[in-house]
Amino acid sequence: LAKYPEIKTLMGPDPHLKWIVSGMVFVQLLACYLVKDLSWKWIFFWAYAFGGCINHSLTLAIHDISHNVAFGNKQAKWNRWFAVFANLPIGIPYSASFKKYHIDHHRYLGGDSLDVDIPTDFEGWFFCTPLRKLLWLFLQPLFYSLRPLYVNPKAITRMEILNALVQFSVDLIIYYLWGLKPVIYLIAGTILCLGFHPISGHFIAEHYMFLKGYETYSYYGPLNWLTFNVGYHMEHHDFPSIPGCRLPMVKKIAAEYYDNLPHHQSWIRVLWDFVFDDTLGPYSRVKRLCKLAKES
Repeated sequence: LAKYPEIKTLMGPDPHLKWIVSGMVFVQLLACYLVKDLSWKWIFFWAYAFGGCINHSLTLAIHDISHNVAFGNKQAKWNRWFAVFANLPIGIPYSASFKKYHIDHHRYLGGDSLDVDIPTDFEGWFFCTPLRKLLWLFLQPLFYSLRPLYVNPKAITRMEILNALVQFSVDLIIYYLWGLKPVIYLIAGTILCLGFHPISGHFIAEHYMFLKGYETYSYYGPLNWLTFNVGYHMEHHDFPSIPGCRLPMVKKIAAEYYDNLPHHQSWIRVLWDFVFDDTLGPYSRVKRLCKLAKES
């Protein structure tokens, strides 16, 4: 920032995010109507090939919204409620809990018992062969949802309760209007596409130590178009208040700080290497002891 103070002008809300997310939510509601009479095999096909991609993208929109980039820091409640709206096609309440824990991921990156993104000792010990690592990738949504309850349990917040009430109410309305298949379409898409799916390569690409001494990596490929530029991960951790749409500008402005850092070329290659490289696995993370920061 001292060398490139113009980066500060990139901070602040993304005026387009609310419209993009709203469009994605309504596309999924339309899809619920369109799939209501399909056979089960096509329900799961479209959940994986289409709906799950949108749902995964919405989880990354929620990630951006958790940094208040939809309406700005002065409208924190608007951001929280908009995240609940973005959560609707995901089928399972997620946004409020994600916000609660994600701040610790930035504040205590790799912090033992603080950053719940770090796999547990059991995960590192058990999922150590190619077949087991493949299974671990399929089960990622389960571990991401249950790990916080074991590693760093926190009291349930009022926003989490409201998130669940809104989410399950909408699920019931969809079930009442169009039956069980659209509900399964939404939830199956979320589970499948947060597990073993090309887009899910970002979970591994972001902080797994593919090269010793480097614990965070960026990816600059085309899948960023579907994921709100989450691939620009070094840039995001440097400037979490800059929305995803402007992170490429950070790299362009301060190119000398990023161009020579190791980065990934393909999330599919990331998944392949993670499964078949014996030196990689759930243990391939930096874990450190962090002192708790004082809350302001």
